[in-house]
Amino acid sequence: MKERGVVRVPGDKSISHRALILASLATGESQIEGILDAADVRSTAGVLRALGAPIPDLSSDFSVTGLGLHGLKSPDNTLDAGNSGTTVRLMAGVVAACRFSSRFEGDASLSRRPMKRIAEPLREMGAQFTFENGEDGLPMIVHGGNLSGIAWNTRASSGQTKSCILLAGLVAGVHVTVIESRKSRDHTERMLISLGVPVSVDDLSASLLPVESLSPLELTVPGDPSSAAYIIAFGVLQTEGEVRILDVCMNPTRIGFIQTIMDMGGDIEITDRKAIAGDEVATLVVRPSMLHETKIDVDRIPSMIDELPLLACVAAGARVRLEVREAAELRVKESDRISTVVSNLKRVGADVEELPDGFVVKPGNSVLAGDVITEGDHRIAMSFGVLAALGKNSINIDDRDCVAVSYPRFWADLESIRLTR
Repeated sequence: MKERGVVRVPGDKSISHRALILASLATGESQIEGILDAADVRSTAGVLRALGAPIPDLSSDFSVTGLGLHGLKSPDNTLDAGNSGTTVRLMAGVVAACRFSSRFEGDASLSRRPMKRIAEPLREMGAQFTFENGEDGLPMIVHGGNLSGIAWNTRASSGQTKSCILLAGLVAGVHVTVIESRKSRDHTERMLISLGVPVSVDDLSASLLPVESLSPLELTVPGDPSSAAYIIAFGVLQTEGEVRILDVCMNPTRIGFIQTIMDMGGDIEITDRKAIAGDEVATLVVRPSMLHETKIDVDRIPSMIDELPLLACVAAGARVRLEVREAAELRVKESDRISTVVSNLKRVGADVEELPDGFVVKPGNSVLAGDVITEGDHRIAMSFGVLAALGKNSINIDDRDCVAVSYPRFWADLESIRLTR
């Protein structure tokens, strides 16, 4: 089959955040290649700089000389997390183990998102929190100090909550265990293990034992599977030519979308497998496919939570039925992603039903047309961008620039494979 194009998606966002944090806490010089240079990761870099870490301007290849586990300094100003929930939730765990106070703020969207889920375990460990607008959200002050070990059941599936507790235990030098209801993304555990930290993992728990210092990283950040998902979606929905996506992270807690598309009949070939920092990396070859209906199993939702709006758009584009339930977490993302994706699918002529914890997409119009209101949500913009690039669809997106949060060159990459013949 003729090749439509080759794409190398940006570095994985989750790994990029964690690489900057761990490099700042390490003893010695870390070397990082392929980091995601996007708004969310810049927020983490800015917060670390405000705490004294010598993070240079982000580029394709740079080094960081770490301050050690106890080298961060009291910030002179508020720590601005921008739109990045990962920044504030992971860094809250770090500064909770430091003997100073840190005030976090963010944009309007982030300020509405829940922070109580990290405050509860950190309070149990000995930190104190002040929420300036009630009992949740931002602005939030973390009053750090001596922490005690903890065994904490999140009663949910949250990689950010788990990472927050593990990082607090790392910096505080205490034993922590995190138990989940379903396994969440596990980059923090994998990266710590690759650096020699004694972390033990089973299906639903992770335990960290204290260390005196953290070794520096030597890391090439693989391609982000969440970003690759949009290219995959276009590849299976278009009518001719294959798309090749290079060096994609295939962490099993991140590839629910890829597995689901393949279960729906998607033609995706996985080649050139290799290992980087404890994660498998591979090249994906995506071909046009006849998809069929599916209902998402609740156990798969954590591994594709960010891609569920895209999957709704894929179902609408393929004119197949899709049912998603028990995904209420979507309501507290950058936008209420259940409401936002449903309302926009209706605007462009798709047949969709909103549920309290998900949605049902039904076979509908072959041509989709209308105006999409993204609410400034990068994943909504990219999901409908895929539909807009297909065939006779005529879809206008109100805020194309919001993709800079995670995939700054999205529109250029999409256009390159849309036009290549």
